Amino acid sequence: MWLPSSGFLQRTANLRKYPLRSCGRYLSYTATESIAPVNLHYDKLVPKDGNATDRPLVILHGLFGMKRNWLSLSKAFLRDLDMPIYTLDLRNHGTSPHARPMNYAAMAVDVLHFFHTHSLTNVSLLGHSMGGKVAMSVALSPECPSDLKHLIVADISPATGPLSPEFSGYIEALKKIESSKVTNRKEAQDILKPYEQDAMTRAFLLTNLKHQGHEHLPLEFQIPLEIIGDSVPDIGSFPYEPGERTWEGSTLFIKGTKSKYINDRNIPVAKQFFPNMVLEHLEAGHWVHAEKPNEFKHLVTDFIRTRQ
Repeated sequence: MWLPSSGFLQRTANLRKYPLRSCGRYLSYTATESIAPVNLHYDKLVPKDGNATDRPLVILHGLFGMKRNWLSLSKAFLRDLDMPIYTLDLRNHGTSPHARPMNYAAMAVDVLHFFHTHSLTNVSLLGHSMGGKVAMSVALSPECPSDLKHLIVADISPATGPLSPEFSGYIEALKKIESSKVTNRKEAQDILKPYEQDAMTRAFLLTNLKHQGHEHLPLEFQIPLEIIGDSVPDIGSFPYEPGERTWEGSTLFIKGTKSKYINDRNIPVAKQFFPNMVLEHLEAGHWVHAEKPNEFKHLVTDFIRTRQ
């Protein structure tokens, strides 16, 4: 079982460099300020043999997502892989605690803390979009456990750049919905529609809208819109520069052919960080796992099975 080093929660100042081991290699590490982990909420599926800790698949959602978005695929992964399946709510998402900062260093600390507190070994880590960047940050972290076995990244690269403009629009729309004190989803849909024409995307965003008491009271978002809005620049970033770190474990990138998040410019960047990566394509947009769930499941399960 991986145990955290004494420096796990003691990232100090930002001027000195420390030689730390990053999954088997010594690399320079620019320390950051101290980050306290939050205890992430999760769902767990366990195979018939009762194993809950060895060879788990841990799944990280994207921006505005939550663990329950992955329920159907999690059941399919359990059936096909016969291994424990964990789906996490990242900080400021789902029912997990709200906390600053919301950047990849902090979210990686949360996931590493989860591995440790749940005694997970031989982990396969899967992340989509923002969750994919969290997963890559875990693999590249100086505290990466040596028994991280597989990294699977769905339709995102380790490149740095501003988020697409629609994400800022989503924040604006969701804040407008909340300030309007809507009492039903139709009112929320009417406010959101000018910002997003796709009905499935609107429904996805509004899964975060909840009754916080009596059904006639205004609906509220369970996610902290102020924190997420302030964190948009961090969500578009990546904590490491090409060449600063590598992870040489088995890595799968899955690209949606209709999406631009993985492209000819950033594939070489991904290869610098993950020299043993393979790239697969699915005829889909950014939400590859939702648009092509069966094909996505087959890619992931085949990858894990053939790289034990």
